[in-house]
Amino acid sequence: MIAGELKPVLSALVLPPAGPLLLMALAGLLAWLRWRRLAWLAGGTGAASLWLLSCQAVAVALAAHLLPQVSPTRPEVLRALDVQAIVVLGGGIDDPSPEYGHPQPSPSTLVRLRYGAHLAQATGLPLGFAGGVGWANAGTGVASEAQAAESALAAWRLPLRWRDDQSRDTGENAMRMKELLAREDITRIAVVTHAWHMPRALHHFRAQGFETVVAAPTAFILPQSRLLMQWLPGDSGLSDSRAVLREWLALRLL
Repeated sequence: MIAGELKPVLSALVLPPAGPLLLMALAGLLAWLRWRRLAWLAGGTGAASLWLLSCQAVAVALAAHLLPQVSPTRPEVLRALDVQAIVVLGGGIDDPSPEYGHPQPSPSTLVRLRYGAHLAQATGLPLGFAGGVGWANAGTGVASEAQAAESALAAWRLPLRWRDDQSRDTGENAMRMKELLAREDITRIAVVTHAWHMPRALHHFRAQGFETVVAAPTAFILPQSRLLMQWLPGDSGLSDSRAVLREWLALRLL
């Protein structure tokens, strides 16, 4: 296992739900050792943090305070900035997908693809997609995100002009797309990804020397309409909190 392949393992252990669950497991060990006060502290902290991090209100607050903020864009903005291409970043793959018989884009990838397709149809700009297999699936023989994305776009009758199917993280997304786009003198692009992922994506793509990199974020972390529901734990709150904390840690390591 190379260093990059450790990243998904370490993040899984640190981030929720594993992080709080490990605290609760530690509480059990401390109780067995008769360190009751420390056991109560570890168990209470683990349980409380798991509850709070599963609430949408907490996810919204974390996104607002831990990550640089990005704003939505519009097709007319891309035209005004003379953008030449739209680049969609991969967000995972469902492999296998028994109902289809071949790999499919994950829900996160589909959200990004849908918005990229919307912008492409509204502007007439060509589409590129950056997504290999990710560090978690490196060396496993899993199909690339780009393959699944190309199949999905074909069903929508949208061609994919540039395809990076080798990258394993956002930095490699930017590097490989720069190589592909440079062959056609493309220097002004819009990048489509989740709003919480956009700050790191912009950092890597601008570091590659593109003349213009326009943020085209989608899937913003937003509060629920009912106040009570915002403070009840759920899978969407946990997923959003996990994503924000992962990005915050990644930005600290840039």
